[in-house]
Amino acid sequence: MTGDRRATPAAQPPRDHGGGIDAAARRYGGTRADWIDLSTGINPVPYPLPPLPPEAWTALPDHAAQSALTESARRLWSVPDGAAILAAPGASALIARLPALCPAGTVHIPGPTYNEHAAAFRAHNWQIAQTGAPELQAQVVVHPNNPTGDWADPGGLTAPLCIIDESFCDVAPERSLIARTARPGCIVLKSFGKFWGLAGLRLGFAIGDPALVERLAVMLGPWPVAGPALHVGRVALSDGGWADETRARLADDAARLDTLMSGAGARVHGGTPLFRLYHVEDAHDWQDRLARARIWTRVFPYSRHWLRLGLPAPEGWPRIKAAL
Repeated sequence: MTGDRRATPAAQPPRDHGGGIDAAARRYGGTRADWIDLSTGINPVPYPLPPLPPEAWTALPDHAAQSALTESARRLWSVPDGAAILAAPGASALIARLPALCPAGTVHIPGPTYNEHAAAFRAHNWQIAQTGAPELQAQVVVHPNNPTGDWADPGGLTAPLCIIDESFCDVAPERSLIARTARPGCIVLKSFGKFWGLAGLRLGFAIGDPALVERLAVMLGPWPVAGPALHVGRVALSDGGWADETRARLADDAARLDTLMSGAGARVHGGTPLFRLYHVEDAHDWQDRLARARIWTRVFPYSRHWLRLGLPAPEGWPRIKAAL
Protein backbone atom coordinates (compact mmCIF):
# COMPACT_ATOMS: atom_id res chain seq x y z
CA MET A 1 0.00 0.00 0.00
CA THR A 2 1.41 3.39 -0.99
CA GLY A 3 1.03 6.22 1.51
CA ASP A 4 0.33 9.86 0.77
CA ARG A 5 3.76 11.53 0.74
CA ARG A 6 2.70 15.13 0.23
CA ALA A 7 5.19 17.61 1.61
CA THR A 8 4.21 19.43 4.79
CA PRO A 9 5.40 22.93 5.61
CA ALA A 10 8.46 23.07 7.84
CA ALA A 11 7.80 24.32 11.35
CA GLN A 12 8.77 27.95 11.75
CA PRO A 13 10.63 29.17 14.83
CA PRO A 14 8.56 31.41 17.11
CA ARG A 15 8.93 35.12 16.37
CA ASP A 16 9.98 37.46 19.12
CA HIS A 17 7.27 39.69 20.54
CA GLY A 18 6.52 41.57 23.73
CA GLY A 19 4.70 39.86 26.56
CA GLY A 20 5.83 36.51 27.92
CA ILE A 21 5.27 37.34 31.58
CA ASP A 22 4.59 33.68 32.43
CA ALA A 23 8.02 32.68 31.11
CA ALA A 24 9.67 35.60 32.91
CA ALA A 25 8.03 34.57 36.18
CA ARG A 26 9.25 31.00 35.78
CA ARG A 27 12.79 32.29 35.36
CA TYR A 28 12.89 35.11 37.89
CA GLY A 29 10.16 34.13 40.33
CA GLY A 30 6.94 35.66 41.52
CA THR A 31 3.44 35.33 40.17
CA ARG A 32 1.99 37.13 37.17
CA ALA A 33 0.34 39.66 39.48
CA ASP A 34 3.77 40.60 40.90
CA TRP A 35 5.08 41.82 37.55
CA ILE A 36 4.94 45.13 35.72
CA ASP A 37 4.87 44.39 32.00
CA LEU A 38 6.64 47.13 30.04
CA SER A 39 7.43 44.85 27.10
CA THR A 40 4.45 45.92 25.00
CA GLY A 41 3.23 49.24 23.62
CA ILE A 42 -0.29 48.95 25.02
CA ASN A 43 -1.86 51.90 26.82
CA PRO A 44 -1.70 50.97 30.54
CA VAL A 45 -4.80 53.08 31.33
CA PRO A 46 -7.44 51.44 29.11
CA TYR A 47 -10.72 52.82 27.97
CA PRO A 48 -13.33 52.19 30.69
CA LEU A 49 -15.56 49.33 29.61
CA PRO A 50 -19.17 50.42 29.04
CA PRO A 51 -22.10 48.24 30.16
CA LEU A 52 -22.80 45.51 27.63
CA PRO A 53 -26.32 44.76 26.44
CA PRO A 54 -27.24 41.08 26.92
CA GLU A 55 -27.63 40.55 23.16
CA ALA A 56 -23.94 41.37 22.68
CA TRP A 57 -23.29 37.99 24.27
CA THR A 58 -26.30 35.97 23.17
CA ALA A 59 -27.00 36.97 19.56
CA LEU A 60 -24.98 36.63 16.39
CA PRO A 61 -23.52 40.04 15.54
CA ASP A 62 -25.96 41.69 13.17
CA HIS A 63 -25.33 44.03 10.27
CA ALA A 64 -26.54 47.07 12.21
CA ALA A 65 -23.95 46.55 14.97
CA GLN A 66 -21.16 46.12 12.43
CA SER A 67 -22.24 49.21 10.51
CA ALA A 68 -22.45 51.29 13.68
CA LEU A 69 -18.85 50.37 14.53
CA THR A 70 -17.49 51.12 11.06
CA GLU A 71 -19.35 54.44 10.90
CA SER A 72 -17.75 55.45 14.22
CA ALA A 73 -14.38 54.49 12.75
CA ARG A 74 -15.07 56.48 9.58
CA ARG A 75 -15.84 59.64 11.56
CA LEU A 76 -12.91 59.28 13.97
CA TRP A 77 -10.27 58.70 11.29
CA SER A 78 -11.80 60.99 8.63
CA VAL A 79 -11.90 58.13 6.13
CA PRO A 80 -12.37 59.30 2.52
CA ASP A 81 -15.80 58.63 1.01
CA GLY A 82 -14.34 56.32 -1.60
CA ALA A 83 -12.60 54.03 0.91
CA ALA A 84 -14.14 50.92 2.49
CA ILE A 85 -13.76 49.79 6.11
CA LEU A 86 -13.59 46.25 7.44
CA ALA A 87 -13.56 45.41 11.15
CA ALA A 88 -11.59 42.28 12.02
CA PRO A 89 -10.59 40.25 15.09
CA GLY A 90 -7.34 42.18 15.54
CA ALA A 91 -4.87 43.74 13.12
CA SER A 92 -2.82 40.52 13.23
CA ALA A 93 -5.67 38.60 11.58
CA LEU A 94 -5.55 41.08 8.72
CA ILE A 95 -1.74 41.06 8.44
CA ALA A 96 -1.80 37.28 8.00
CA ARG A 97 -4.22 37.55 5.06
CA LEU A 98 -3.01 40.65 3.21
CA PRO A 99 -0.39 38.85 1.07
CA ALA A 100 -3.16 36.70 -0.44
CA LEU A 101 -4.74 39.76 -2.05
CA CYS A 102 -2.34 39.58 -5.01
CA PRO A 103 -0.30 36.91 -6.78
CA ALA A 104 3.03 36.37 -5.05
CA GLY A 105 5.81 38.69 -6.18
CA THR A 106 8.35 40.95 -4.53
CA VAL A 107 7.58 43.10 -1.50
CA HIS A 108 9.67 45.72 0.28
CA ILE A 109 9.28 46.06 4.06
CA PRO A 110 11.76 48.59 5.49
CA GLY A 111 13.27 47.24 8.68
CA PRO A 112 13.81 46.66 11.42
CA THR A 113 10.09 46.67 12.04
CA TYR A 114 7.17 44.57 13.26
CA ASN A 115 8.14 41.09 12.17
CA GLU A 116 4.68 39.65 11.40
CA HIS A 117 4.51 41.48 8.08
CA ALA A 118 7.53 39.73 6.58
CA ALA A 119 6.45 36.41 8.08
CA ALA A 120 3.02 36.69 6.46
CA PHE A 121 4.45 37.50 3.03
CA ARG A 122 6.97 34.66 3.25
CA ALA A 123 4.17 32.26 4.19
CA HIS A 124 2.46 33.21 0.94
CA ASN A 125 5.66 32.65 -1.11
CA TRP A 126 6.55 36.30 -1.65
CA GLN A 127 10.15 37.43 -2.03
CA ILE A 128 11.32 40.07 0.45
CA ALA A 129 13.34 42.79 -1.28
CA GLN A 130 16.19 44.28 0.73
CA THR A 131 15.80 47.68 -0.95
CA GLY A 132 13.06 49.51 -2.79
CA ALA A 133 13.65 47.77 -6.13
CA PRO A 134 11.80 49.24 -9.15
CA GLU A 135 9.86 46.03 -9.89
CA LEU A 136 8.02 45.80 -6.58
CA GLN A 137 4.54 44.35 -6.49
CA ALA A 138 3.92 45.42 -2.88
CA GLN A 139 5.25 47.74 -0.17
CA VAL A 140 4.62 47.69 3.57
CA VAL A 141 5.42 50.53 5.97
CA VAL A 142 4.72 50.76 9.69
CA HIS A 143 3.74 54.35 10.46
CA PRO A 144 5.04 55.17 13.04
CA ASN A 145 7.53 52.35 13.00
CA ASN A 146 7.81 49.78 15.76
CA PRO A 147 10.29 49.94 17.50
CA THR A 148 12.03 53.11 16.26
CA GLY A 149 9.05 55.47 16.07
CA ASP A 150 10.14 56.76 12.64
CA TRP A 151 7.47 58.11 10.31
CA ALA A 152 7.19 56.79 6.75
CA ASP A 153 7.74 58.90 3.65
CA PRO A 154 4.48 58.62 1.69
CA GLY A 155 6.18 59.78 -1.48
CA GLY A 156 7.96 56.46 -1.78
CA LEU A 157 4.77 54.37 -1.82
CA THR A 158 4.35 53.54 -5.50
CA ALA A 159 3.80 49.76 -5.69
CA PRO A 160 0.49 48.33 -6.94
CA LEU A 161 -0.25 47.12 -3.39
CA CYS A 162 0.65 49.52 -0.56
CA ILE A 163 0.02 48.55 3.06
CA ILE A 164 0.36 51.22 5.75
CA ASP A 165 0.29 49.84 9.29
CA GLU A 166 -0.93 52.63 11.58
CA SER A 167 -1.31 50.51 14.70
CA PHE A 168 0.38 53.21 16.82
CA CYS A 169 -0.73 56.30 14.86
CA ASP A 170 -3.62 57.28 17.12
CA VAL A 171 -1.15 59.07 19.37
CA ALA A 172 -0.68 61.60 16.53
CA PRO A 173 -3.74 61.50 14.26
CA GLU A 174 -2.53 64.52 12.32
CA ARG A 175 0.30 62.34 10.94
CA SER A 176 -2.07 59.68 9.56
CA LEU A 177 -1.88 58.75 5.88
CA ILE A 178 -5.56 57.80 5.81
CA ALA A 179 -6.18 60.21 2.90
CA ARG A 180 -4.21 57.80 0.68
CA THR A 181 -6.91 55.15 1.08
CA ALA A 182 -8.88 56.88 -1.69
CA ARG A 183 -6.26 55.52 -4.12
CA PRO A 184 -6.49 52.05 -5.72
CA GLY A 185 -4.28 49.40 -4.16
CA CYS A 186 -3.87 51.10 -0.76
CA ILE A 187 -4.79 49.58 2.62
CA VAL A 188 -4.31 51.29 6.00
CA LEU A 189 -4.38 49.09 9.11
CA LYS A 190 -5.64 50.34 12.46
CA SER A 191 -5.29 48.58 15.81
CA PHE A 192 -7.84 49.21 18.55
CA GLY A 193 -5.91 47.44 21.31
CA LYS A 194 -2.85 49.72 21.45
CA PHE A 195 -4.19 53.25 22.00
CA TRP A 196 -7.43 52.22 23.72
CA GLY A 197 -5.55 49.68 25.85
CA LEU A 198 -7.95 46.79 25.29
CA ALA A 199 -5.74 44.36 23.40
CA GLY A 200 -7.68 41.35 24.69
CA LEU A 201 -10.78 42.55 22.86
CA ARG A 202 -9.06 41.69 19.54
CA LEU A 203 -10.26 44.42 17.22
CA GLY A 204 -8.57 45.89 14.17
CA PHE A 205 -9.52 47.58 10.91
CA ALA A 206 -8.55 47.48 7.25
CA ILE A 207 -9.38 50.73 5.44
CA GLY A 208 -8.89 51.38 1.75
CA ASP A 209 -9.47 50.10 -1.77
CA PRO A 210 -13.04 48.69 -1.77
CA ALA A 211 -12.12 45.77 -4.04
CA LEU A 212 -9.30 44.68 -1.74
CA VAL A 213 -11.33 45.20 1.42
CA GLU A 214 -14.14 43.08 -0.03
CA ARG A 215 -11.67 40.27 -0.71
CA LEU A 216 -10.46 40.48 2.88
CA ALA A 217 -14.05 40.30 4.07
CA VAL A 218 -14.58 37.09 2.09
CA MET A 219 -11.42 35.61 3.64
CA LEU A 220 -12.60 36.42 7.18
CA GLY A 221 -16.08 35.04 6.64
CA PRO A 222 -19.31 36.12 8.37
CA TRP A 223 -19.34 37.56 11.90
CA PRO A 224 -15.57 38.11 12.18
CA VAL A 225 -15.91 40.42 15.21
CA ALA A 226 -17.58 39.32 18.44
CA GLY A 227 -20.63 41.19 19.73
CA PRO A 228 -18.89 42.63 22.81
CA ALA A 229 -16.05 43.98 20.65
CA LEU A 230 -18.52 45.61 18.27
CA HIS A 231 -20.26 47.40 21.13
CA VAL A 232 -17.16 48.48 23.07
CA GLY A 233 -15.40 49.57 19.91
CA ARG A 234 -18.32 51.74 18.78
CA VAL A 235 -18.56 53.49 22.14
CA ALA A 236 -14.80 54.02 22.47
CA LEU A 237 -14.24 55.29 18.94
CA SER A 238 -17.02 57.85 19.48
CA ASP A 239 -15.44 59.28 22.65
CA GLY A 240 -13.22 62.07 21.31
CA GLY A 241 -12.79 63.69 24.72
CA TRP A 242 -11.22 60.55 26.19
CA ALA A 243 -8.88 60.27 23.19
CA ASP A 244 -7.68 63.88 23.56
CA GLU A 245 -7.05 63.49 27.30
CA THR A 246 -5.24 60.21 26.69
CA ARG A 247 -2.87 61.72 24.12
CA ALA A 248 -1.88 64.45 26.58
CA ARG A 249 -1.33 61.93 29.40
CA LEU A 250 0.72 59.58 27.22
CA ALA A 251 2.98 62.44 26.10
CA ASP A 252 3.58 63.49 29.71
CA ASP A 253 4.26 59.92 30.83
CA ALA A 254 6.65 59.28 27.93
CA ALA A 255 8.66 62.37 28.92
CA ARG A 256 8.65 61.21 32.55
CA LEU A 257 10.00 57.80 31.57
CA ASP A 258 12.69 59.40 29.40
CA THR A 259 13.83 61.47 32.38
CA LEU A 260 14.07 58.41 34.63
CA MET A 261 15.89 56.31 32.06
CA SER A 262 18.29 59.09 31.09
CA GLY A 263 19.14 59.58 34.75
CA ALA A 264 19.98 55.87 34.97
CA GLY A 265 22.39 56.06 32.02
CA ALA A 266 20.20 55.21 29.02
CA ARG A 267 19.98 57.37 25.91
CA VAL A 268 16.69 58.03 24.14
CA HIS A 269 16.88 56.47 20.67
CA GLY A 270 13.28 56.80 19.48
CA GLY A 271 9.79 55.54 20.09
CA THR A 272 6.27 56.93 20.36
CA PRO A 273 4.18 58.12 23.32
CA LEU A 274 3.10 54.49 23.77
CA PHE A 275 6.61 53.00 23.93
CA ARG A 276 10.15 54.33 24.25
CA LEU A 277 13.31 52.96 22.64
CA TYR A 278 16.60 53.43 24.48
CA HIS A 279 20.24 52.85 23.58
CA VAL A 280 22.11 51.14 26.42
CA GLU A 281 25.48 49.47 26.77
CA ASP A 282 24.04 45.97 27.13
CA ALA A 283 20.28 45.55 26.63
CA HIS A 284 20.21 42.00 27.99
CA ASP A 285 21.94 43.14 31.17
CA TRP A 286 19.39 45.93 31.61
CA GLN A 287 16.53 43.49 31.02
CA ASP A 288 18.00 41.05 33.54
CA ARG A 289 18.47 43.69 36.26
CA LEU A 290 14.96 45.09 35.84
CA ALA A 291 13.51 41.57 35.76
CA ARG A 292 14.97 40.93 39.20
CA ALA A 293 12.68 43.74 40.34
CA ARG A 294 9.75 42.02 38.54
CA ILE A 295 9.74 44.55 35.68
CA TRP A 296 9.69 43.05 32.18
CA THR A 297 11.11 44.90 29.18
CA ARG A 298 11.75 44.20 25.50
CA VAL A 299 15.07 43.41 23.83
CA PHE A 300 15.65 42.61 20.16
CA PRO A 301 17.64 39.78 18.55
CA TYR A 302 19.21 42.16 16.01
CA SER A 303 20.57 44.76 18.46
CA ARG A 304 22.47 44.32 21.73
CA HIS A 305 21.97 48.01 22.51
CA TRP A 306 18.23 48.53 22.02
CA LEU A 307 15.89 48.32 25.00
CA ARG A 308 12.19 49.13 24.57
CA LEU A 309 9.89 50.06 27.42
CA GLY A 310 6.17 50.67 27.38
CA LEU A 311 4.58 52.97 29.91
CA PRO A 312 3.61 51.82 33.40
CA ALA A 313 0.18 52.24 34.94
CA PRO A 314 0.00 55.08 37.50
CA GLU A 315 0.63 52.78 40.47
CA GLY A 316 3.76 51.38 38.82
CA TRP A 317 5.86 54.56 38.76
CA PRO A 318 7.33 54.21 42.29
CA ARG A 319 8.57 50.70 41.50
CA ILE A 320 10.10 51.83 38.20
CA LYS A 321 11.91 54.70 39.91
CA ALA A 322 13.18 52.46 42.70
CA ALA A 323 14.42 49.79 40.27
CA LEU A 324 16.33 52.37 38.22
